[in-house]
Amino acid sequence: MLFQVYGENAMSQWLGWIMVFAGLIIANEIARRSKIGGIVCFLGIPAVLTVYFISIYVCAGMGMKWALTNPTYVHMNSWFHYAKLYAATAGCIGFMMLKYGWGKLGRSEAFKVFPFAIVAINILIAVVSDFESAFRAFGTTWISSEGVELMGGWHNVFNGIAGLINIFCMTGWWGIYRSKKGDDMLWPDMTWVYIVAYDLWNFCYTYNCLPTHAWYCGLALLLAPTVANMLWNKGGWIQNRANTLALWCMFAQVFPMFQDYSVFSTNSVNNPSVNLVVSVIALAANVAALGYIIYRAKKLGVNPYKHEVFKGTRDFEQAMARAE
Repeated sequence: MLFQVYGENAMSQWLGWIMVFAGLIIANEIARRSKIGGIVCFLGIPAVLTVYFISIYVCAGMGMKWALTNPTYVHMNSWFHYAKLYAATAGCIGFMMLKYGWGKLGRSEAFKVFPFAIVAINILIAVVSDFESAFRAFGTTWISSEGVELMGGWHNVFNGIAGLINIFCMTGWWGIYRSKKGDDMLWPDMTWVYIVAYDLWNFCYTYNCLPTHAWYCGLALLLAPTVANMLWNKGGWIQNRANTLALWCMFAQVFPMFQDYSVFSTNSVNNPSVNLVVSVIALAANVAALGYIIYRAKKLGVNPYKHEVFKGTRDFEQAMARAE
């Protein structure tokens, strides 16, 4: 078993998971379907939260009790959480610029490489965090600034490498389109091959480095955009992923008690053997995905980054049918 979902809180843990999964899907639909929804979610709310975060740290520096005991200050103070929140939000804003054609930049052909760049940055943030654990406590444990016990070892190294490989599994960097309805930014070449490899890598990252949060940010958060892409938003996975990630980071940063000390809190088993198995699976999946991409690129005789390599596949064609 991967998580401690048994005992007297098991029903609450499953209920919490369902609420997070459904809430993220609904929030993503609100953000993607209307311009006002997107502006509120990724410009308005982050602006308010930024003032809130700065106020906490300024007041904490002044020794004010409300700030020093604030849940955000106590439980969500690592560099990773802030980096992830703002990197994901930057992605959402850039994706809106592309799908709505905002300004010269949003209509620029060169700006179509932005999705690759911001996703690569987000992946590198997690890779650095994985390697941080390996460096700090290889073969033992260390306590994060948030009081969480983390294990360092080969599982971090293997998954860090998987993350680096995952960056090179993103193909067709300039193959970015707007949907006919104008409500989605599409990346048709980001098919199930990439999505599966990414989801396994990112789940392993959360399992390695966020053992008290992985039940939500490693399962519910990853499955929400994947299900949307599978059933009704083909080609829009990366937009779904950025939207749900940014929204979850905002919620988790302000209300960490939901995951950390409530009836909904769920820990991983935090077993080094389990972590190692999960990391090996993630690494194998990404090696296989890159191998398949190289095979298709050679078959089509194209550069997989300058050109789309999944043309003719079911996923790609379904996504392109939605494009302008």
